[in-house]
Amino acid sequence: MAEEQKKTVKKAPAKKAPAKKAAAKKAEAPIEEATPVVEEAPKKAPAKKAVKAAKKAPKVEEPVKPAVTEAKAFARDVRVTPRKVRLVVDLVRGKDVKDALGILAVTNKAAVAPVEKLIRSAAANAVNNFHMDGSKLYIAEIQVGDGLKIKRYIPRAKGSASGIVKRNANIRITVKERN
Repeated sequence: MAEEQKKTVKKAPAKKAPAKKAAAKKAEAPIEEATPVVEEAPKKAPAKKAVKAAKKAPKVEEPVKPAVTEAKAFARDVRVTPRKVRLVVDLVRGKDVKDALGILAVTNKAAVAPVEKLIRSAAANAVNNFHMDGSKLYIAEIQVGDGLKIKRYIPRAKGSASGIVKRNANIRITVKERN
């Protein structure tokens, strides 16, 4: 008898399911009726006429944007101390891009790699984005600022600890085209 009662309990929810389907069909019916109202072709026609009228109207001359004469690149939180980066940056400030890359190639400093990468990036921005002549580019401005400071601790004698500040640098470069 317990098995028969379980069967009857299982069959009861099955009878409710067709009622849900009927309710769902009733809910779908108003949506189907409303759909043709939304898709009316005459609403699109006035928009086309307005576009054609705008094309026939006299054209107003748009102001010509001045030619871009500089390109920039920015490196944030380079894991080299700003003081060390400034030593390298001072070597290349005001030089042509090719000369600067030559100087960096023979310089043995920790900051050479990120500075060289940034100079190449600024030169690529100038050539690819602003259509400047790559052979006439020079480093007009290069700045180094403090970046994020990472604070750590190192154990010391008698159970004490000392703080360590790991400094990062923000480097900004602007290249221009020589006349």
